[in-house]
Amino acid sequence: MKFSAPILIVGFGSIGKRHTNNLLSQTNSLLIILSKRNDIKDSDFNNYRKNISRIKIYSNLNDCLQHEPQVGFITNETSLHVNYALKLAKRGMDLFIEKPLSNSLTNISLLNSITKKHKKLVMVGCNFRFYPPLMKIKQLVNNHIVGRVISVQSENGSYLPDWHPYEDYSKGYAAKKKLGGGVTLTQIHELDYLIWIFGLPQKKKSIIGKFSDLNIDADDLSAFIFELKNKILIELHLDYFSKPFYKRLKIRCSKGIIYWNSYDNKIKIYKNSQNRCSIIKIKNNYNLSKQTNQMYIDEINYFLNCLIKRKNPMNNLDDAKKTLDALLRLKSK
Repeated sequence: MKFSAPILIVGFGSIGKRHTNNLLSQTNSLLIILSKRNDIKDSDFNNYRKNISRIKIYSNLNDCLQHEPQVGFITNETSLHVNYALKLAKRGMDLFIEKPLSNSLTNISLLNSITKKHKKLVMVGCNFRFYPPLMKIKQLVNNHIVGRVISVQSENGSYLPDWHPYEDYSKGYAAKKKLGGGVTLTQIHELDYLIWIFGLPQKKKSIIGKFSDLNIDADDLSAFIFELKNKILIELHLDYFSKPFYKRLKIRCSKGIIYWNSYDNKIKIYKNSQNRCSIIKIKNNYNLSKQTNQMYIDEINYFLNCLIKRKNPMNNLDDAKKTLDALLRLKSK
């Protein structure tokens, strides 16, 4: 049986559209959209004629609340996430907050206390936790397939103007510091999955800033080195100015190496004892450039299942606050 409670979506940018269309296909819910955009078109929705009765669009929150939504999806600018989450939490809604949780820790403890008081569930977006190669790598690490992890290198390079080529990249939230943009916060994916697989950082050093010729006022390059409690050393590189889009993860262990990149999209393992490299089979794998949306569908279905079972989701508010705190500490170094 599909989820059918009314859902409020706050914000209708690219990620808001993605979640809206996935909710149209994965639920029977009425979807109430809060947006001040005046350029929303029928073509923004999949199967609009079929789903028209399930779509309501307003520019005022009070108009949205007349439909008594039970779940809120916060997909607007990062700097406004907690502000709107507080409003919806006070109305007794379960919440899905798109990453990053915020651009500061302000009022997150208050939000946590309100949602716990009302026994409501909160999940912060973490779609790469649903990507088959990273899920498999976590399993391999947990099973010590090549021994104890010693060091990790993670890289994410992309070209910001290519993200949404149909609009001016310099005007989007990702380009503006005051809206919570910048590569460090916007590409929190890497830190999130690194913490998920390896644990929270302890000692740390970082270089963050605006280095390229992009027309933005936020950071476009971040280079981090941090150490975990278990002495694992992690190097993380993020940037907004690399072509083509590329992700890489290299894990050096006591008995070999685990390696993956988005171009080959294969997990390779080198075992010291065998002096050779082997390829690990990844169940239900797909290329990021061709089937990215599957992660978001799996993420939404996981969240909806948690709502139905009233089960606290992974990357809940407590977890996401720890990740954000770690990131803000990295930025302060």
